[in-house]
Parts: sequence; C-alpha cells; structure tokens
Amino acid sequence: MDDFIFGTLATEQLRLERVYGLRAGISHAFRRFPRDPLPAHAIQLVLSAGPEFPVRRGWVYWTSDGSDPQGNFGHALNGFAAPLLFTHTEWDNVLWGYISYYEAVLPRFPAGTVVRYCFGLEVSGKGEVLSDHGRVFACYVDDDPLPDWTRDAIVYEVFVDRFSPAKGENWKKPKTPGGFFGGTLRGITDHLDYLADLGVNTLWLTPIFQSPSHHGYDATDFFEVEARLGSKDDLRDLLTEAHHRGIRVLLDFVPNHVSNLHPYFQSAISDPQSPYREWFTFHHYPDDYETFFGVKSLPQLNLRYPPAREYVLNAARYWLEFGVDGFRVDYAIGPAADFWADFRKVTRQVKPDCWTFGEIVDPSDVQLTFTGQLDGALDFILLEGLRQSLAFGRWDGHKLASFLERHQAYFPADFSRPSFLDNHDMNRFLWAAGNDQRRLKLAALLQFSLSGPPVIYYGTEVGLSQKRDVRQDGRGVPEESRLPMLWGKQQNTQLLNYYRKLIEVRKNFQAFSKGKFKVLDCNDWLVVLERQYEQETLAVVINLSSTSQNYSLPGQWFIQVQTDQNCERVLQDRITHLALPALGGVILSKTR
Repeated sequence: MDDFIFGTLATEQLRLERVYGLRAGISHAFRRFPRDPLPAHAIQLVLSAGPEFPVRRGWVYWTSDGSDPQGNFGHALNGFAAPLLFTHTEWDNVLWGYISYYEAVLPRFPAGTVVRYCFGLEVSGKGEVLSDHGRVFACYVDDDPLPDWTRDAIVYEVFVDRFSPAKGENWKKPKTPGGFFGGTLRGITDHLDYLADLGVNTLWLTPIFQSPSHHGYDATDFFEVEARLGSKDDLRDLLTEAHHRGIRVLLDFVPNHVSNLHPYFQSAISDPQSPYREWFTFHHYPDDYETFFGVKSLPQLNLRYPPAREYVLNAARYWLEFGVDGFRVDYAIGPAADFWADFRKVTRQVKPDCWTFGEIVDPSDVQLTFTGQLDGALDFILLEGLRQSLAFGRWDGHKLASFLERHQAYFPADFSRPSFLDNHDMNRFLWAAGNDQRRLKLAALLQFSLSGPPVIYYGTEVGLSQKRDVRQDGRGVPEESRLPMLWGKQQNTQLLNYYRKLIEVRKNFQAFSKGKFKVLDCNDWLVVLERQYEQETLAVVINLSSTSQNYSLPGQWFIQVQTDQNCERVLQDRITHLALPALGGVILSKTR
C-alpha cells in the first residue's frame, strides 16, 4: 500500500512548486546566521531574488521594541534601516536565469530581545517590493539551550479520549470511530503506575481544551479543560501524580486555528463591527476566510494581529504556570513567521526548562529554520525512512545506512528530534507492516538506538492496530488509527515486555542519547551501527531480509536486547558471531 503522511509537501508536485516558488521569487527563507543568536552575536541576514526581479537596491528594516518595522526606500518609518549588500549570483537551470543574493548584518542585542525585521527592494519598473509578500520575520536573542532532561526523555503519546475511562467507568460505544469513546484525565491518572512500569518519563497529551470533537484540535476556549475529559482539578491531580513518579507532562498546543464554534469566531462572522473580526483573515466577508487546509470548521487565527497573538501567548503562559512541562506544537508552519520568537520568549521566561517541539511535516531544511524558536521538531523525515525500510521493506541496507548517516550529520546536537513510528494522523506502524510484529520490533529497536527522544504512540507497545486504512475513497479517515487502548488480557504481554526492555536499555546507556553515531557496516540486508559515549560502546545489528543472516564483530560483545529469542551469539577467539533470524536484530555492548 502507499503510505500517506499528512502535510504540505505530501506529493512530488507540491515539492516542486515549493522549490520553484522559493527560488523564483524574492525570498529570505529564514536564512539567518547564527540561527539562534546569542547576545554576543551580530546577526547576518541573507536574501535572494529570482530572474524576474531586476533589483537595484535593497534594505532591511528592523525593530527591537516589539513593534513592526516599517520603511520606504531605505528610510525607516518605524525602527531602523540598513542597506542590503549584493554578494553574488548563481545560475539556475530550472529557472533558466540568474538568482542574485544580498545580505545585511544587524548589531548585537541584549538578552531577552525579540528582533523583528523585513526586507524592501527597489525593483526596476516596480518601485519598492517587499520580500516574501511582506512577511515580517523575527528571532529571540538569549542564551537558553535545550534543557538537559529532554535528551533522556522517553515520550508516550496519549490520545486522551481513547486511552482509558476513569476507574469504574466503561468505554462508550459510538456509532463511528469519530465518536466519543470516553477516555478521561482521571483514566490517565489511574494508569500512571502502568506507564511508570513501562518506563516512560514524559507524557504528551493530545488537546484537552474545550472542543466539540473527539480529537480536540479545534478549541473553543484555550483556557478551559473540555468537560468530557475532566476538570482543571483532574489535570492538577494528574500533574501531581505524574511528577511524583518522575513523569513530566506536555500538552498538545494548537496556536494556528480554532473551531468555527469558538465564540470569538462566531462574533466575527455575525457582526461586521465585532472586535474579533481582525482576529481572522477574511477574503470575502463573512463566508470566505483563511482556514487550516481549506477546512471551513477550522478558521485560522491572524497571529499578526496583536490581540489574537496575546490571547494565544497568554494561554501558553497560563498552562506553564499551571504546572505543565512544555508543549508539542501542532502545525507549527502555520502561524505568522514572527510569532515563534514571542512564543519562545514567553515560554522560556515562564519556565526556563520547558520543552517545546513542533509538528513540522516539512523537510529537514525547513525544520532547522525553527532553531531558536522551538527546541526542535518531530522527526517526520526519519519516520518516512523507518516506515519505508521496516514496514514496507522498500529500502535495502545500503540506502537505510546512508540515510541514517546523513540524517544524523545534518542536524546540530542541540536541535531536539523526537522520533516516532506512527501517530494519530496516519496508519499505525503495525497495520502498515501487515500486522507483522517482527517488523514493529525491529523498527522499535532501531528507533530506540538513535539520538532523538523516542515517542511511543499509545497502544503500540501492546499490539494495538486498526481495522481499516486511514485513506478511504480518496479521503482521510485518521480516526481508524485511534481505536481504544487495549487493557488486561487484550494486551500482547510479550510485546509489552519487549518495549520495557528497550526502554530499560536506553536508560542504562547514555550512548544512545548523547553518544557519537557511526555506520560500522552494511550490505543489501544488514545494517550495523555503533554508538559510543565515554566508556560505553554499543552496536546495533539489524537484518532487513526475510531469511536468516550471519554477522561477526571483532571483540567480545554481549546482547542487551534482541527482537527474537532465536538471535544467537557465539564468542570464539575474541570474535562475536551472530546468527540473526529473518527481520531480527540485537543491541550489543562491548567489554573493554
């Protein structure tokens, strides 16, 4: 089957249009160096102009007081202006023309400063043209590195309506998977011992704010808990009990859009003089407005409008002060480009060790543009590689090894990349793999061996799958991958114990989260990785083939975890010989 991963670049045509548009127009593309400036850094900004824009001169306009920069032909109307300097040209075969490049350098700024900037260029025959259709960019200047605790995080995604009813309650039986099954915050609290025993130390809760839907990504109030899920007291109890067990709690935060039932939106469309009309972008009032992916029930917030922005930022501030430990940020590429600098300032000032990472279903270069704005991004590119290799068997060992090597090298160590095999918007890995548990266990082995904090989608660890594909008759039905959690005798205890062991081994060896990464060897069917940190040396050997494979490693190695009890290890003349069954793998530690 074809794998569907939701996003703005889900097809080759969309990718080509994105590349062409960026190179053909006047584009900053977030080219800022350093990406996350410290108070000691001057800030270099780069701009490009395609062949259809004969640029004569250019300027960057900037402010550091929270207001928007404004200017006209190099004269600052608000803030400051600096000239853009031409640096070089490049020939582009796709555009069949020259791209010209310009740069400017902004001065150093004190810690805690949000710097906003935009670009204007004098284009022959067109006057002054603003880059990126007038977009205002921003960065936050401070020394606020990735919190240390996040490197050792093992995350469990809880779909709140589908995890567990409160003790004594039963699952509801809706007519469709899109109905309400009755999971609650109390249900999560009741099962914290299960989660602690599994070994996870971070919970990510899908949205809990007031909402008409089972999923909650369409809030009607950012400051209240949805009554179906519980109350603020229930959330406070959950936080207290989780923290008592050493488990941090992240909330899913949706700054980009709200429900069309949100009272502010209802006011905006019913009254042309409503104070909330500017909170949304109307193309033709009142029925044509900016939305999330064209979904009319999900109007997009205009986060360039200060009151709307403050509403969202105040919500983030409120829940951090309430006691949550950070946010998984939904659809992070949606909000205005300068929103994230303010978000970073608010979240870090309220809770300096909070963790914020984005859902950025875009390639690695786009993810990196969020450096200094968020702590990182869910690793969708790794997700694709793991599913292509291990769910579908489409990549051989050479391609997988090369991908892992390059992917690891591309990102700086302080850019957080939580890894995952599936989530609530796609087919579960086990379903995609034809319910072959060998493939799931091998994928999890590799996932837990890589640097990014691993994320487990609820139920994966006990064999929860689905009944139908999330794509039906050309439309998305993600509810198919959100079935209720399995409890008691329904659970696959062998798989559960395997996940417990994986988590235990990851916790025992810092080489996974902090160590050096190296591809030791690969062939058509085998990939051999090394993780090394201080006195720890680990090897990961996976067999992608449907037949058994043998492999030998010099030195004395001991199996820490294996996908299959049929994995065999024999030590002979200080050489470790492995016999791996089909779709089998091991993690080994080396004695010195």
